[in-house]
Amino acid sequence: MYVDSKPNPKAQHLSDEHAAIVEATLPAVGENIETIAKTFYGKMFGAHPELLRDTFNRGNQKQGAQQKALAASVATFATQLVDPNAPDPVMMLDRIAHKHVSLGITADQYKIVYENLMAAIAEVLGDAVTEEVAEAWSAVYWLMADVLIKHEEILYASDGVEPGDVFRDVTVVDKQELPGGVTTYTLEGDLTKPLPGQYTSVGVRLADGARQLRQYSIIKGAAGRYRIAVQNDGEVSTHLRENVNVGDTIQATLAAGDLVLRDGESPVVLISSGIGSTPMVGMLAYMVRTGAERKVTYLHADESEETWAQQVDAKALVRELGGVTAKAHFRKEGALIDVSEYDVAGADVYLCGGNAFLQALRADLAALPAEKAPADVHYELFNPNDWLVN
Repeated sequence: MYVDSKPNPKAQHLSDEHAAIVEATLPAVGENIETIAKTFYGKMFGAHPELLRDTFNRGNQKQGAQQKALAASVATFATQLVDPNAPDPVMMLDRIAHKHVSLGITADQYKIVYENLMAAIAEVLGDAVTEEVAEAWSAVYWLMADVLIKHEEILYASDGVEPGDVFRDVTVVDKQELPGGVTTYTLEGDLTKPLPGQYTSVGVRLADGARQLRQYSIIKGAAGRYRIAVQNDGEVSTHLRENVNVGDTIQATLAAGDLVLRDGESPVVLISSGIGSTPMVGMLAYMVRTGAERKVTYLHADESEETWAQQVDAKALVRELGGVTAKAHFRKEGALIDVSEYDVAGADVYLCGGNAFLQALRADLAALPAEKAPADVHYELFNPNDWLVN
């Protein structure tokens, strides 16, 4: 599921009265937003336990990652509604929409979120939430929801499916152990053709009866066949490694994700860390398959050569492409990626890794002088987070 168009949050406007109230109360909401988010999820899962059991990832909830992601998204959207100089949250909303369609989220579920979020705001802020304040923040929520719902409908339509109809029964036809505690699975079923860099949500039924979901980047994909790499962490990954073998049936969703390799002639720089190599290997495979004639730089960071799970695939693809500047950096040897040492001028840069890695690389790229700066920087996240939203 993918379209070139993006959500358009700048087309949304609050009334003057609501804007004044939101601007006045934004500091108080911002200071308490994580408490509000935590209270909200507690209320929503209390009223709808099936959402935690069958839709939301329990690991992310336990770590608080999902709550932080909600806090950042609501505060960021509200800010851009009242501050014309605030950053445009278009990329944040595009990323959220892709995550939603990969989980089969539908428009009717936004009402559940609204009711519990407003109840949480009222509980945390108490008497400060007058009828007028509640009405203003309700307007913020539904403006944001409207942007997301419309974009999600477009994404579903891009694969010719009804909203929410993204889960498919798939058969595991290959399972291979790689270094660094990584296992690859090849899945076959009624799957649409993915774009290079996209992911699929894999659903498994755990021992306690919960249907848990986790998203995995597609290393290599075609219509009817996805190959994914799974690092052994979390409930879903552990269940896959210990219980799912060749011949078994699980669920996977149609491919989604906004980190997609753009076709063209501009230079491409792929930078990854750890299992973040997965979408980059997918992009390398795509360029080999299509005979791309672009200047390519591939940089990877890992603990050591022994933990670099996809080095065999990556090195083979680099050889097939030919002329690629490729370098592995191993922390055990004290080697870190210094983007100033490489030619990224005018390039499309793609990043994937942990939060600290992405934060450092984005800062390093932003610090480059104008004549050495990339044309654009695209990135994918391992987990929900509260800082990397724009």
